[in-house]
Amino acid sequence: MPISIHRPLPPEIRDLQLELEAKAAGYGLDFFETIFEMVDYEEMSMLASYGGFPKRYPHWRFGAQYDEMMKGYSYGLQKIYEMVINTDPCYAYLLEANELTDQKLVIAHVYGHCDFFKNNAWFAPTNRKMLDDMANHAARINRYVDRFGYETVEEFIDACLSLEDLIDPYAPHIKRTADVGDQRLASWDSSEQDSNEAATGDGRFPSKPYMDSFINPPQTLEDHVEEGKAHAEEAAKRFPAEPMRDVLFFLLQHAPLKPWQHDVLSIIRDEAYYFAPQGQTKIMNEGWASYWHSTIMTSHALKDEDLITYADHHSGTMATSPQRLNPYKLGIELFKDIEQRWNSGRFGSEYDNCDDLIEKEKWNRELGLGRDKIFEVRRVHNDITFIDTYLTPEFCIEHNMFAFGYNDSNNYYEIVSREFPKIKQQLLTSLTNHSRPIIRVEEGNYRNRGELYLKHEYHGVELKPDDAEATLENLQKLWGRPVHIESIMDDKRAILSFDGHEHQMDSFEHDSIGSLLS
Repeated sequence: MPISIHRPLPPEIRDLQLELEAKAAGYGLDFFETIFEMVDYEEMSMLASYGGFPKRYPHWRFGAQYDEMMKGYSYGLQKIYEMVINTDPCYAYLLEANELTDQKLVIAHVYGHCDFFKNNAWFAPTNRKMLDDMANHAARINRYVDRFGYETVEEFIDACLSLEDLIDPYAPHIKRTADVGDQRLASWDSSEQDSNEAATGDGRFPSKPYMDSFINPPQTLEDHVEEGKAHAEEAAKRFPAEPMRDVLFFLLQHAPLKPWQHDVLSIIRDEAYYFAPQGQTKIMNEGWASYWHSTIMTSHALKDEDLITYADHHSGTMATSPQRLNPYKLGIELFKDIEQRWNSGRFGSEYDNCDDLIEKEKWNRELGLGRDKIFEVRRVHNDITFIDTYLTPEFCIEHNMFAFGYNDSNNYYEIVSREFPKIKQQLLTSLTNHSRPIIRVEEGNYRNRGELYLKHEYHGVELKPDDAEATLENLQKLWGRPVHIESIMDDKRAILSFDGHEHQMDSFEHDSIGSLLS
């Protein structure tokens, strides 16, 4: 169902938008042009199931998500108030059935999101013209459906989508191995002309002739050369030369895919990279938008007749429970806490080293740096660095935070600790890679048979056997040869394998696994 993106707003909503846009800009928010459109809930559900876009390629999962949202709305279980996408210009959709108070809140909230999309560093490499690319992706896949049949294409998309998390979310920000090697060589070369550099390419440090035998012992230089040769020989044997986290890119480079399959997999990968920053900044993005809808509404847009409705809906959005983490609540409270601390000077070594609790309680240097600080935080951080840098013991106490765990004896999740380090560690662990396993390609020619060997980066959480087997089956479909993944199962190193017909799991003692890749 195509949705128009040129439907004009009703005049009263358009006036509200212009008024709130001016208020948002007056606070220093810097956003792309934002185009609003009003839609009914059926249209809103379709947009939400498509990830906010009016057109996507055909696949059953979009229909399933649409059906789930429509039933949730029909039974009064859920409601989507707005939808906004990261493009230039930004497109935002307002729900037709919203009350006028809700429209004000939502428009102010949208401008917070649009400012975040434009200015946060983790969104900087995203494709701002993704609206056009999504439509092009849909057209290309529809052509493949017409040519090869719906079931054939859908079955291949199913396999690709089950692997869409196997990308490297840091790849758009980091130049990988080859460039790093070039830079290192360049650095070594320049060191020959600069005595301040540490060492030359052959491991020799700059020195005066009479000190050379002490600074550059001959045996050490020989060992360095031999080590370099051994490393180069080992790298030449390995394929890829180093473990590769972007599994989809490795498959695009080396899997025996037909041209249309290669194109479909590249589409899935492009869209996975487009949506990755949204997963990396969920707490910050929603917290930032909530901070600004709260500020603009309570300072400017709220009328007497809006008060009860606004208080009810805002508090509903911020509601928390022991069973779930609310990113809106955690984000807005952390931004408020940072603003208050930097306004009062509650940061830095002087404050941290103060042992007088009464003095710390009354601490106020009246610096007024809070607003500038939260704009800086919005620009450079993602959720992990945001929590790691600004979560404090005082914040955890004030907001009654705790670490929880599963109790086997009574089959319940229980509070296991209120200590700050454990709370922070559990929160950071849950945010790392969006709680998905980190998997790398270790070897593309395992046992010299063209088999694919991957390794799970184990951090205390084992792979779910059913999910691991399903992933191996889909990888095998794309690779065409047996596939293996190394992980930890029942406190032992294990290799799970699938050859296209049956699964196998081999367990090894820790010391014996190293020889398997040789």
